[in-house]
Amino acid sequence: MPSCGWWCGSIGSTFHHAPGSPRTWAVIVADMERWQAAGNHLAGLQIDFDAATQGLDRYGAFLADARSHLPRPWRLSITGLMDWSANGDPAALARLKPVIDEVVVQTYQGRTTIPGYDAYFRKMAHFPLPFRVALAEGGAWTPPPDLAREPQFKGYVVFLMPKQIRR
Repeated sequence: MPSCGWWCGSIGSTFHHAPGSPRTWAVIVADMERWQAAGNHLAGLQIDFDAATQGLDRYGAFLADARSHLPRPWRLSITGLMDWSANGDPAALARLKPVIDEVVVQTYQGRTTIPGYDAYFRKMAHFPLPFRVALAEGGAWTPPPDLAREPQFKGYVVFLMPKQIRR
């Protein structure tokens, strides 16, 4: 049975060439095409990078370049920090709308849910981008009361955590 998924890249650990270089994008697209040719349904590229809230404009320029190299109909998904909802420049966030298809908002560090996440989600009412909430497998989570009613909320992504190796 073919699988469905995202080709994921973590800037700084997966990209062996300068992010945004023509060689980088050629390698990524070739890998994605090979994966799809093997019978897998590929939704698109998911970039995992914790862009600082104050650096959203620079990150947006990188993402626009990524989008220009990514063939349609593949989608572009990115991880995002909860802080973007509270302290992100609304104009910088709005400029991402034509570039990305969704933000996967990280709610954990390591294996632990970040305390006070509900305060960030109270500020998602005016978040200008479609988003999913990333949960850590086995992490504590109680959905904020109004989250399901947010028009940009598209669901959850559960990140499976590797089991610790016991010696």
